[in-house]
Amino acid sequence: MFAGSVLVAALIFGTPAAAQSGGENYARVRAAYEAEASAYWRQIGEKRRLRAEKRRRGETLTLNDYVLVQPPVYSGPLRPPGPPLPSEPRRPDMPVVADFLKHAAEEFGFVPRRPVNELEYKRAYARAALDAGLTREQAVGIYAFETGGNGNYDTQAGLIGKGTRAISPALGYNQLLSTNTVGLLAEHGETLIALLSKKAAALSGPPKAAMLGKIDALERMVAFSRTVPNRWSEHDKLAKTTRGGMGIHAAVLDLDLGPWLQARKLMTSLHFARARGHKATLSAAELELMNFTGDGNGIDMVSMPPALRERVPTANFFQQEGYERNPIARRTEVVAALIADIAARAERGRRQPGAQDLDAAFVDVGR
Repeated sequence: MFAGSVLVAALIFGTPAAAQSGGENYARVRAAYEAEASAYWRQIGEKRRLRAEKRRRGETLTLNDYVLVQPPVYSGPLRPPGPPLPSEPRRPDMPVVADFLKHAAEEFGFVPRRPVNELEYKRAYARAALDAGLTREQAVGIYAFETGGNGNYDTQAGLIGKGTRAISPALGYNQLLSTNTVGLLAEHGETLIALLSKKAAALSGPPKAAMLGKIDALERMVAFSRTVPNRWSEHDKLAKTTRGGMGIHAAVLDLDLGPWLQARKLMTSLHFARARGHKATLSAAELELMNFTGDGNGIDMVSMPPALRERVPTANFFQQEGYERNPIARRTEVVAALIADIAARAERGRRQPGAQDLDAAFVDVGR
C-alpha cells in the first residue's frame, strides 16, 4: 500500500548521487515522497467522507472504513541550504498574541480587558464553565492536558513551557483556535451581546461606558464573522488570511469574552456528542479528544469499540498539516494509545500548581 520510506530509499540509491547536485537530488526525492503522501491523505479524506455517509444511514463502522497503515515518512536527504525551491511555497508566519491585539484595535477598535492576575481569569473561566453546564472534572482535566497544568490565559500553542515558536493560533485554557473564535461569534453573537448588555445595565460611570464600547466593537466583530458562509472552511480562511479574522481572536484574552467563548466551545462538543446518540457523560479525556481533533473525528473515536481502537491509526482523524505538526498523534500511532496518552497527560497536569489553582477556583465559584 503506502511504503514511503522504502520508495524514497529506492530513489536515493537508484541514481548515483555524484550525477546530481544536492539540490536536484533532494528535489527529486522530496517530490516522490510528496506524491506518495498526497495519495495517502487523499485516501484518508475519502474514507472519512464514506464514514460520514454510513453514520447518516445508521450503519455500523468496521475496520474496512479506515486506512489501516501509518502515513509515509520522509527519510531522504536533508534539504540543502539556499533559497526555497520552486516546489516549496513559503508558508506565512504564524501570528502571535501581539498580532491579534494589533488587528483587533485597528479593525474593530477592540482592546480586551485583561485580568489583573491569573487567578481572576481562572475564576471567570470557572464561572463561565459551570454556567454552561461543564463539570469541574472536565474543565480542569482539559486545562491540565492542553497547558500541562501551568498555562496562562494568554498561552499560545508552541509557546507553552519552554516553547519558543508558535505552531498554531490556539490560545487559552482549552487552546481555542482562531477558526473556533470566528465560528462561535458567527453562530452565537447575539447571545454574547445580550450577556454583555445585561452586565452593562448593572454598571454606571466609566465602567458602563467601557462596557458599551466593548459591545459596539463586539457587534462589528460579529458582523465581520458573518461576511462568509457559516462553514468551517470559510471561517478558517477568514481567521487565517484576513486582518479582521486575526483580530477577532483577541476576544479570547478578554475577561468578559474569553472564558465564555472557551466554555461555549466545549459545550458545543457535548451537544454534538448527545446529538450523535452518546448519552453518557463524557470524561475529561473523551471531551478533550473532541476538542483535540474536532467534534466529528472525536465522537468517531469516543464511540469506537475497543478492538478497533487498537488497530485504527490516529492519522484517520487529522488533516495532513495538522497531523504533521502534532507530535502526540504521530507518536501514539493508534486510537487506543492516543486516548491513554491524553488521560495520562491530564492526570500529570492536574498535579501542577496552575491546575490546582483552577480546581480551587471551581470550588470557590461553586459555593
